[in-house]
Parts: sequence; C-alpha cells; structure tokens
Amino acid sequence: MPDLYDIMDETCGEGTAAIELSEEQKRKQPPRTQLSNLSLPKEKSAIGGACSNLVNSIVGAGIIGIPYALKESGLVAGVILLVFVSYFTDKTLRMLVELAHFHPKLKAVDVLTFEDLISLPFGERGGHFILASMLFVAYGAMVAYLLIIKDTVPIVMGFSDDPGSGGFVQSELVMMITSLVIIVPLSMQRDMSSLAFTSALSVMADIVLVGIIAIFSPFEETVANHGGIGAVMKDNVIGYGFFIGFGVLTTAMTCQHSAFIVSGSLEGLTTKRWGIVTMLSMATACFLCAILGITGYLGFLEETEGDVLNNFDYDALEGTIARCLLALTMFFTYPMEAFVARHVIMKFLYDGDMDGDTSSSESSFLGSLFNRRVKWTWILYLSTLIPALIVDDLGPVLSITGALGGCCLAYIGPGLVYLGINGEFFLDYVGSVLGSKTPTPDASGGVGDDGSYTNMDVDPTSTMQRLSGPKPWWWYPLLMPLWVRIASHGSNGMQERLTVLAAQHRLSLNGEDYLGGETVTPTRGDYFLSIFFIVFGTISLIAGLLSNFIAHVL
Repeated sequence: MPDLYDIMDETCGEGTAAIELSEEQKRKQPPRTQLSNLSLPKEKSAIGGACSNLVNSIVGAGIIGIPYALKESGLVAGVILLVFVSYFTDKTLRMLVELAHFHPKLKAVDVLTFEDLISLPFGERGGHFILASMLFVAYGAMVAYLLIIKDTVPIVMGFSDDPGSGGFVQSELVMMITSLVIIVPLSMQRDMSSLAFTSALSVMADIVLVGIIAIFSPFEETVANHGGIGAVMKDNVIGYGFFIGFGVLTTAMTCQHSAFIVSGSLEGLTTKRWGIVTMLSMATACFLCAILGITGYLGFLEETEGDVLNNFDYDALEGTIARCLLALTMFFTYPMEAFVARHVIMKFLYDGDMDGDTSSSESSFLGSLFNRRVKWTWILYLSTLIPALIVDDLGPVLSITGALGGCCLAYIGPGLVYLGINGEFFLDYVGSVLGSKTPTPDASGGVGDDGSYTNMDVDPTSTMQRLSGPKPWWWYPLLMPLWVRIASHGSNGMQERLTVLAAQHRLSLNGEDYLGGETVTPTRGDYFLSIFFIVFGTISLIAGLLSNFIAHVL
C-alpha cells in the first residue's frame, strides 16, 4: 500500500483516553472473559494491511455492478445514494467496534464478533439474526464472484467470444479449474492477515480497472447523442428501479460482516487507529465506485448490463485488460467472503472454534488434512459453485443480496445493537425529555456538550417514573413505544447476561475497575441515528424485495 498508510501507522498512538499500565497494575486488574471460543488471529497487520483487507472486502463484485445500480436508481439519485451509503457504512463500522471494545459496560468481556455483541442485549435470537444475515451476504457475494469469473476468464483465455455464448467446456469448466487452482488455496488460510498482500494487489487492480473504464467508456459520444449531460441528468434524476439500485449499492458497500475480522487483525486497536482505517477505506471505495459507476453508466445508459464489462467489445484490447484485472480482483476477493461464511458456520456449529479437530482421535493424515477449517472451506466452495454453474445474470444476485442480507447487516443490525446495549441510557434520556430534566439524575455527572454521558450511573426507578407519565403529541407518530420497548428489552438482557457472566467468571461489572483502556460513551446524536438505521433498513428491505419481484418475476 502507499507510504501514507505506514506514516499514519507510525504516528497513531493508543488514543487520548488510553493509559499505559505498570506490571503491578496489570496484575491487580480484575479478571476478564471471552464470550465465545473464537479462534484468535495469530498474526496482526498494520493500518495499511487492515485498509487493504477492508477495501478489498468492499470493492468486490459490487463495484462492477455500480453502473447497473445507477441505471436502475437514476443517475442523480444513485450518486447521492452512493455518498450516503458510504457515510452510513463508515459510521456503523465505527459504532460496532467502539461498542464491542470501548463501551464502559463491557470492560470485563472480550467481544470479538458482531453476533456476540448483539447477543448481549438480545440473546441467542439476536446472534442468529446477525449470523444468518452475514451468511446470506457472504454467500451471495461468493456466487457473484464466480459468475464474474465465468463471464470474464473464458474471454480472456480465448475460449469464448461473448459472455454466456460458450458451452460448458468454454465457460463453466474454465471457471471451475481456475477457481480450484487460485481461490480454494487462498480460502484455506487461517488468518485474514495472511491475505493482506493479495488484498493490496486486488485494490491496485481495482484502481487500474476503474481508470480503464473511465478512459475507454464511450461516455462522451453517448452523452452527446442524447442531447448533452444536462439532458441526460434531467432524464435520469430517479428511476423506477430505485430500490433495485439501492440493493446493488448496499451489496457493494456492505462490509459490517468483515468489521470484527479486520479490526481483530489490526495491531494496537484504538478508536483513532480504527477510525483511520474506516475513513481511508470508505473514501477509497466511494471514490472508485463513483468514477466507475458514472463513466460506465454514461457510456451505455439504458443498455448497461449487470456486469458493465459485458458492454465492451470482446476483442478490444482495453476490454481484455479490464477483464483480466476484474478476474484478478475476484480471485483475491472471494477468500475474504469465504472467511466470513466459514466464521458463521464455525459459530453455529462449534461456538467459533475452527481449530478443534486436532484431538488425538483425528491425528491421522486424513484427519489433519480435513480438519474443520479445510472441510468447511471445501463445502462452502462447492455450495457456491453449484448456483454459479446454473445462474448467468449478475444484477439480480447483487440486488437481492443487498436488499435482504445487506439491509439487515448494514442498517437494522447496527441500529438494534446500539439501542440495546445503551438501552438504560436511552431510557434515561427519553425520560428526561418527558420530564424536562437533565439526563442522569446524579448531580455530579450528566451529559456533555456533545450529548455524551459523563456519568454512567442511572437511576432505573426515576427513569420509569418519568416514562410512565403523560405523553406528548409526538410520542406515537415517532414510534416511541417501539424504541422504548427495544431499549428496555436490551437493557434487561444486558443486565441479566452480564450478571451471569460476572458470577461464572468472578468479573467486576464496574467498568472503572478496569484501568488503561479507552472509553466511548453513548451520545444523543447516535440514538437518533440508530433509530434512523432501523427505519431506513426496514423500508429498504421491503421495497427492495418487492422491486426485484416485480422486475424479475411478474
């Protein structure tokens, strides 16, 4: 990666709230516990490696579908959507990792996954909701990557003249052989840090690919033939397939399922270092998607296909180079999603332990060759290969994946988990609004100028008394009973599960007993944003599925 990453890596400290502990203080620290048996990474990466992995998980199959997304949603609306989706993604990535690692209520536990985080306020059902969403997004992306390989590699190798025109040998067999040789070995790796180099190559290939499409797309001629850029924008403000396009954009930007894997591989995790990773990664991804999407769509307008490279002549040199780069990106990005899908399977079946098949009962050669990690990597690969052999159209795969899995993972899940973990403080804030009092009744604390809590002691009795009083006119139109119920359920769940963990592992539930770490407290602005995420994600999910049903079934 560029030297900029390394410079930032050297200049980033442990954060303003972090304190370096002496050996004596470390020995006196209360015990901590890990929520699951997740196998921790054995190798760590610097900011550059983490950025490469995160950008690679974002700029996968979705980037080549951005022109199709702008066609469906409308050029103007699509570009605006892209910017907002990028911001929302950056925000939720920070929100999730800050909740898991720096929340004052969770100092005693090591929360290493999205599903573990949401299971604290919402139990096993919450964890399964996130796991199912992660698996759907990762699986859909893996199928999409194989579809792109099937479209591009045979043309590059000279076995086919046009995507989908060749027989089984020319298309499907080539996809099978190349994916077996390249994808499967990379997917077998244990730690994501092992993919830092291939991720860097993939990102560089994406940058060159975007440049080729921006240079060789016939957008100037096409725009001129349609009356100029003003006329094109006027005719493409918002499209009938708005939510189909939104689904594709969500698929392209959804990387919350990789957040904990990438942050777990980051050496010296702090809010500052993680913020740099998300900011640089999202800015890079948004810029690349915008350039490729705008130039690709303007070059072909209503003829734009789900894979924009299918619009280029198969025998053009620039098209061949672009397909080579896209294939390279797909080969190196598939393993990223395979890591996520394998992680979900490990959580469902083995509580996150993928190193468990090393017992004496499986010490044979075959046992070591087909341990959990290897066995399930093969199963996942074969399960994505079968639909890739049958399906040909990339657009619906991206759109449906984004509408169903992406909305749950990128918007609904983060919103729920923020309200649930901070339920006690949210209820206190709502009660203070109803009672026209300052949140947190303790006079020695309260809420800072930015809306963040400076005192984490809340009086539940006082809060419930204020919530039980008369309600203003906006209470029901803003669906406040729903948000209060979610926060109350999350608050009770947090208290119950943390109390059980404290009893089992002799933990301290007083976050002040754990010295040396950063602390990120909830804010009023993030309460509103989490509610917006839930509403926005739910509407987008329903509208996206209906739009796809109308477009592809009726």
